[in-house]
Amino acid sequence: MAAARNAPQAEVCLHARDAAQAQAMNSARENARYLPGLAWPQGLQAISGPLGERVAASTSEDLWVVATPMAGLRETLSILRGTPAPVAWLCKGFEASTGLMPHEVQAQVAPELLAGALNGPSFAQEVAKDQPTALVAASAHAQVRDMLVRVFHGHHLRVYANDDIVGVEVGGAVKNVLAIATGLCDGLGLGLNARAALITRGLAEMTRLGVALGARAETFMGLSGLGDLVLTATGDLSRNRKVGGLLAQGLSLQQAVESLGHVAEGVYSARTVVARAQSLGVDMPIAQAVVQLLDGRLQAPQAVQVLMGRDPRGEGL
Repeated sequence: MAAARNAPQAEVCLHARDAAQAQAMNSARENARYLPGLAWPQGLQAISGPLGERVAASTSEDLWVVATPMAGLRETLSILRGTPAPVAWLCKGFEASTGLMPHEVQAQVAPELLAGALNGPSFAQEVAKDQPTALVAASAHAQVRDMLVRVFHGHHLRVYANDDIVGVEVGGAVKNVLAIATGLCDGLGLGLNARAALITRGLAEMTRLGVALGARAETFMGLSGLGDLVLTATGDLSRNRKVGGLLAQGLSLQQAVESLGHVAEGVYSARTVVARAQSLGVDMPIAQAVVQLLDGRLQAPQAVQVLMGRDPRGEGL
């Protein structure tokens, strides 16, 4: 919707796997399933069916944006192999089966692509309503960064370029795990002091992992690090935060996930985040407690006791 608002004369297509859903969205001029009541701008249309012909016909002046969950990225990138058009993904997390970040999956599946990530603190409902939002266009390729800024930067949507894609993707993945912990904290009524401590120490965990993977520490003080963490850990629209709150109420993980109706990426990436950290010798106690909670090895009050019962130490990263 943002791209169509910025360039009403351009053709902006939303691909849906379900042909009936695509037809319904075109008829209603809205996505009644996920964004009801938000009218589509001129130039936006839904399509369906195989993408092969469109991929083959695309040029360097086009842009492909992959909006699947992390689990669908590998398959989608395999379809996009060979396109000269820049490719960007919106998904955040680590691939469950491999522990890879999105750009690492792309390097395996389609290394020839000019690709990157569009990331940052952004609830879809607010972006669709054209409420003020700031994002990060991350890529090793200037052409991709420039394209994302040109297409999406507008009156209420600011897009900043960053070549540290490792840092941007680590921030986008880890903040979902930390949001589960913060939701747990709020659900147990532990107070605002506890929330602030959790977010701050969570940022330290995120930074430690990112630096170990080759990111720049300063990236985590930006939109894709601190910004996205604050939004996801405190915003009522955060699905991951809601999972933590529901677990605090005594719901099982399955009940919590089913009640959402949407994907909460932190549930699926928590284990891979911790596994990746352990392989690098990075200490992430908050993320580890979340994994134990999700696996049923800790109950909600016990998870808090594990974190608060740690030995004293210096505050440094």
